Amino acid sequence: MKEKNTTELENVLGSTHLKAFETFCSENKESMLEECRGFSCYVKELLKEKGLSQQLVFLKADIPERYGYKLLSGEKKTKQRDIILRICYAGEFTVEETKRALGKYEMPGLYVKIPRDALLILAFRERPGSVLDVNSLLKKHGFEPLRTSGIQE
Repeated sequence: MKEKNTTELENVLGSTHLKAFETFCSENKESMLEECRGFSCYVKELLKEKGLSQQLVFLKADIPERYGYKLLSGEKKTKQRDIILRICYAGEFTVEETKRALGKYEMPGLYVKIPRDALLILAFRERPGSVLDVNSLLKKHGFEPLRTSGIQE
């Protein structure tokens, strides 16, 4: 079932009676906010759906495994958007899934008017290879590569 945006959900709720509240919640579960709807849960759910282990994603993202686990558990926080982009790319996220993950991490999404972001959007769509291949592509076009986990805040 497709996730509904707020307006769609409000329209459904507008024609829902109090007695049908439980049905409304169960039929719109994917669109409702739950306690575990933050970055960590979102990423873990997507990786599970895609059949990817966290360990493999951290390896493919070229970030230290312990650091990756700490990021996903919430024990560590990063201010480096590139780390989140690495995890999303290695986790085979779509552009939309990546934008959502960035938002859940309270970071700006990929924005088509920023040339580096536009190139990253294309890389997420076309999947030119590994994170290292994406970095080569970024360098080729004069952009900074996706940074690795230097500062761990």
